[in-house]
Amino acid sequence: MSTLSNTNKTNTKYDVVIIGGGPAGYTAALYSSRAGLSTLVLEAYAPGGQMSTTDVIDNYPGLSQGIGGYDLAVEMRKQAERFGSVSVFERVQFVDFEAQPKKIAVQSGAIYEAGAVIVATGSSPRELGLSNEKALRGRGVSYCATCDGAFYRGKTVIVVGGGDTAAADTVLLSKICKKIYLVHRRDTLRATKAYVKPIENSENVEFVWNSAVQEILGDPKVTGAQIRNLKTGEVKTIDCEGIFIAIGGVPNTDLFRGKIEMDAKGYILAKEDTATSVPGVFVAGDARSKPLRQIVTAVSDGAVAAQMAEEFLTKQSI
Repeated sequence: MSTLSNTNKTNTKYDVVIIGGGPAGYTAALYSSRAGLSTLVLEAYAPGGQMSTTDVIDNYPGLSQGIGGYDLAVEMRKQAERFGSVSVFERVQFVDFEAQPKKIAVQSGAIYEAGAVIVATGSSPRELGLSNEKALRGRGVSYCATCDGAFYRGKTVIVVGGGDTAAADTVLLSKICKKIYLVHRRDTLRATKAYVKPIENSENVEFVWNSAVQEILGDPKVTGAQIRNLKTGEVKTIDCEGIFIAIGGVPNTDLFRGKIEMDAKGYILAKEDTATSVPGVFVAGDARSKPLRQIVTAVSDGAVAAQMAEEFLTKQSI
């Protein structure tokens, strides 16, 4: 049963509505608008999503000198809009995927209708919640060793966490950094043995067990951290140039709970065709359950989702 009323609302109809204006969303918009589909991108804040908060992106193919995350986001938006895609910067408040066409309500009260929907709301890194953590993000605080590790070649860094992500980050960083302190709240890692053994064999990795970061030091860049032992209460300072926080991510999918199938962590379930449990709804980028979350994989998802949405709409019209 449809739960959105059209009473006294001006509805705008599109072939494809994309929720989220990050790299997955704007790639989907580029491909769907180039295919001749009327396309709307709904983004709560600014183009780029998490990508726009990265000072320099050095691992996007074809950009040998790197590029600012916000600059890349703006270019992606402009490219999609050159082919007719429309951007509206409003937060989505409610979706009705049972209706046909599907309905998406935004904060202003407007309701958009779509033949197909692509969810590209991304995810957010789980933060430590420290007072100056946000201020130092991109200035020594990172949530992605794959993205930013190369900036710390030959330097000393701290990795926070004990799961597979933290262990994988430590293995990667151990190959390029001078010294890595792995800070974990327990006395053993939760990571799989495949990651643990290389860490234990690394001469430049030092474990800091039963400990947590109490304060990140530095202004305007990270210079170290205060580490508190959770058993003894002792606090010590570790000097470093970077802190990699690897305590998990949070998918931005609360809006879709109960409306679409997700895994236990809240990531939307879909295979490589990006099709979700709801016909006509596709998912692209970091909101999807997947083994690797990078800009290039988000872009790939966006292209696939647009192609699948086009095929869905073609079958519907037939």
